[in-house]
Amino acid sequence: MEAKNGRKAHVLAVAGPAQGHVKPLMKLCRQIAKHGLKVTLVNLQSVHDKLVGEEDNIVQMVSIPDVPIEEDKDDPFKKMKNLRKTMPESLKDLIQGINSSSNPEEKIGFVIADVMVEWLMDTAAEMGAEPILFSPTSAAFRAMMSRIPALLEDGMLDLNGNIEKCEKITLSDDIPAWDKDEFSWSFPHDPKTQKSFFDLINPDRGKIIQPKLHLINTCYELESPACDLRPNLLPVGPLLEMNNSCNFYPEDESCLSWLDTKLPESVIYVSFGSIAVVSQQQLDELALGLELSGRAFLWVVRPDLVNGLRAVYPDGFLERVSGIGMIVEWAPQERVLFHPSVACFLTHCGWNSILEGLSKGVSFLCWPFFMDQFHNQNYICDKWEAGLRVDGDGSGIRTRNEIKEKIGMMFCNGDLKANAMRLKEIFAKTVCEGGSSYNNFERFIDYLRK
Repeated sequence: MEAKNGRKAHVLAVAGPAQGHVKPLMKLCRQIAKHGLKVTLVNLQSVHDKLVGEEDNIVQMVSIPDVPIEEDKDDPFKKMKNLRKTMPESLKDLIQGINSSSNPEEKIGFVIADVMVEWLMDTAAEMGAEPILFSPTSAAFRAMMSRIPALLEDGMLDLNGNIEKCEKITLSDDIPAWDKDEFSWSFPHDPKTQKSFFDLINPDRGKIIQPKLHLINTCYELESPACDLRPNLLPVGPLLEMNNSCNFYPEDESCLSWLDTKLPESVIYVSFGSIAVVSQQQLDELALGLELSGRAFLWVVRPDLVNGLRAVYPDGFLERVSGIGMIVEWAPQERVLFHPSVACFLTHCGWNSILEGLSKGVSFLCWPFFMDQFHNQNYICDKWEAGLRVDGDGSGIRTRNEIKEKIGMMFCNGDLKANAMRLKEIFAKTVCEGGSSYNNFERFIDYLRK
């Protein structure tokens, strides 16, 4: 499909090096490509090598070099700082190569940069392509991030990212407030890590080129107050595609057949995403809480979930739950959540997981770990009233008894389910013809064809 000036639009999208960023950007790329535009998705070589799934037939996938392993071993903050030094040149080389070898009518005209690598928008502009920003996060998260310079200037935050003058920060009466330990950079028990992360996300922010378009994986009806705080924000979510197999881990599809054997809305699905880890003590409490609940459960236990090691279950646990529980290393999450037997979702509150759950109308048990997950929990429990918190005891451990109790409450609270179903209907309307996200995406495609 040709642009209005007779040239075909070629879009280059650059992903952040995390599954929660790669997967939604891949979904966006596929939606763009389905409109007839040429799309190339760029990952770091280490990410490209991890991706599991068949080769995509409508989106070209390429890679650029990582920084040398010895320079950032076991230090993600150092890695991101080093990538900021090396990725721009790698991207320039890639764009030059594509532009010199491609049909002149298909030179790269647009570069979509994930927010993890938003500084690449400067590189895009330098190479003659128009930069576009993509956020796989809530609009509230982006609004808070953009407010950091003003909060620093007003003395509301110190240079370590700590609140100075109050207990909470509010951007709008219609957006849940951030408590002192709920910021994306908050590590209350690890000040050094918090300082490193805060410095990483706030370096010379005002010097990065501001794009004309900022796409975000949310919908206006869900977050209108936050969307209104960012004038160039274009909500195009939820981006869903159940057959998109762009994962870091192989999906165990046998769980779908197992779900087929269960009654409608009888199963609790448990997954903490691709990064979070728990202690062995916490895994034991969760396992025993699931058992004590007496409910059927599908539990995703990654090979590295227990502080980077394989899980060891309580004595006799696997035998006792063999009839009602299934454990897999990774699941086809969207298909699981859309299965009629799934009733609720025990989740880390990652934004992608929330959107996938809301699209199905499941209610949530919230167990956040870091980043935006605590504020996402506030959305679920306080704003939308579609879930409950798993709070933990004074030492931070979520006990088996609390887990059992909260699961029981989930299955008896019809209001939570009703509110989740209301949000499902909102999502269904926004992505259909005439809906706000549908119309925004059509505007975006028209913009690419200009």
